Amino acid sequence: MSPVPHSFSSRRFNPALVAQALDEALASATGTPVLAISGLQGSGKSTLAAQVVELARSRGLQAAALSIDDTYLTRSQRQRLADRVHPLLVTRGPPGTHELPLALSTLDAARAGQPFALPRFDKLADDRLPASQWQRIERPLDLLVFEGWFLGTPPEADDALAVPLNALECDADSEGIWRRWCNQALADDYPALWQRFDRLWFLQPPGFAVVPHWRWQQEQAMQQASPERTAMSRAQVERFVQFYERVSRQALRTLPDIADRVVPLDAKRQPLPAPHTP
Repeated sequence: MSPVPHSFSSRRFNPALVAQALDEALASATGTPVLAISGLQGSGKSTLAAQVVELARSRGLQAAALSIDDTYLTRSQRQRLADRVHPLLVTRGPPGTHELPLALSTLDAARAGQPFALPRFDKLADDRLPASQWQRIERPLDLLVFEGWFLGTPPEADDALAVPLNALECDADSEGIWRRWCNQALADDYPALWQRFDRLWFLQPPGFAVVPHWRWQQEQAMQQASPERTAMSRAQVERFVQFYERVSRQALRTLPDIADRVVPLDAKRQPLPAPHTP
């Protein structure tokens, strides 16, 4: 099985926390468990996912990681959505821009111990890789770690959508068409995916205010790793995170009472003492 890719950060979580995540996941299901790790942009969810998979493999287990990002709609699919519903839907990430049948079939195959392929999305090309380039999983897994920035988040109440939240919504979604469409997708389409999780961990930042800074750090690290990549400026990053602000704030409000385990983080993304179970 191929190595697990690491996130942009060289910071690693405490081994005891990683072992706790693995042990809880393995004890949570009779078949192949799915451990979901939810966390806002830059919180370290892909780092934790990679560490859990590494630890599982060191114990002789078959394990793999998948990001919800790898199930984004293709660029052409998002362009059709943008033409039909709202121009902002061309931007990947918010609810409604994922191919949920692909995500569901992938998790179902993993849980059933069937051969399957892990979808992969090329963010530089802003498009999904051809299926011929996906990693094949031929042997039944002992664990699948599934990570994403809003996993488990419920929709907002309709009246909460009336007032624009930030400059992006004011400038580009003044009538609320985009945010209402995304919220409806979150209500109608994503619960079936959330139900596939055996355990849900939430990496909880101190507040949304740290997210633009974390995302800027991520942008700088990705540019160092891939100099050919066209980097965003600080102002572009500030605008970019506004696409995710509404659902991120909803995650901050709701996931502490939904997740099986909450790991509070400080402003430097370090876990605070004593992660707790709600």
